[in-house]
Amino acid sequence: MKNKIKFLAYYLPQYHPIPENDLWWGKGFTEWTNVTKAKPLFKGHYQPILPADLGFYDLRVPEVQEAQSELALEYGIDGFIYYQYWFGDGKMLLAKPAEMMLKNKSIRIPFCFCWANEAWRGIWHGLENQDVLIDQTYQGIEGYITYFNYLLPFFKDERYIKVGNRPMFHVYRMDDIPDLAIFISTFNELAIKNCFDGIYFIATGNSNSDETLLNDNINGVVGLDTFVKIRYNQKLYFSRDSFLGKLELRILTLVGYSDVVGKRLKPLILDYQKGVASLEINYPNQKYISCVFPNWDNSARSGQTSLIFKNANPKAWQIHLQKSVEKLKENQNNPPFIIIKSWNEWAEGNYLEPDRKYGHQFLEVIKNVKDKLL
Repeated sequence: MKNKIKFLAYYLPQYHPIPENDLWWGKGFTEWTNVTKAKPLFKGHYQPILPADLGFYDLRVPEVQEAQSELALEYGIDGFIYYQYWFGDGKMLLAKPAEMMLKNKSIRIPFCFCWANEAWRGIWHGLENQDVLIDQTYQGIEGYITYFNYLLPFFKDERYIKVGNRPMFHVYRMDDIPDLAIFISTFNELAIKNCFDGIYFIATGNSNSDETLLNDNINGVVGLDTFVKIRYNQKLYFSRDSFLGKLELRILTLVGYSDVVGKRLKPLILDYQKGVASLEINYPNQKYISCVFPNWDNSARSGQTSLIFKNANPKAWQIHLQKSVEKLKENQNNPPFIIIKSWNEWAEGNYLEPDRKYGHQFLEVIKNVKDKLL
């Protein structure tokens, strides 16, 4: 087990302009638009968080993905999980980086996809307007066949991450799929017809997914404890004083603090360092995969409605990652993966790429932890 543990990091492709983002946010919008305008919201608040080595890159430039690949491999990342935005009826957004990567064999790092099957809403970008910008739809078998056929060239690529002879495929909101059994069976059947042994599905855990995660009857679905599950279901570990009573939580709610984005009037500020020191990692079943996060501060994107983990630093990150690895070593029947959220979600302050304050230190943690496994 110890030599087989793989570290996979989510990868955001929103670093090139697209017509839809131009329309919604202004001409030339990319993730950097929000990053560069961020301001500190309290004393000692680390903002703006700005990139170092790779700069304000544009993913239309092939050398960028090549550099990301080499940097990740150097520090022990075993693969990228590309967020993929398939909204149904053939509508996709931000697909260009993955399509360019498929053609560019100089990008050596293994990869797989996470279908981010969720409607885009203005509120996630700090807007008062909560309208749906683009909806997530499902078209049943025909839609799933179309989607699979798009994915097939990626699945066949030698770099695509496979478990046995099954391409790994993450789904962000598995329990939102209205005809889940049909989706899973369609993808599995098509995979087998194309000389695979099926699909290795990974269901990411969200606030409503406990039943899905624990359901052993969904063949091939692996429970994934995501950052979202840590953020909300275990929020007490990350409170200002490590723990809050019901009265304190009620007072915070009354003055505008909330863990519900639409109701939040002031930033919710939690303590990463105290949280990871207290965090208990439990494996509910043998399908469970642990997900860890080095940092989080989405005030660049969401302003006063943001969620901020203060005291997120490389030392605390190493504690978090090492704990997760040790727990996985105790559960050797579970899948040998640690999922990291994320490689490059800069506007959410959730990244491993070098920044101007810490340089390579967040990456060095991964290398240090991985070296101990050898």
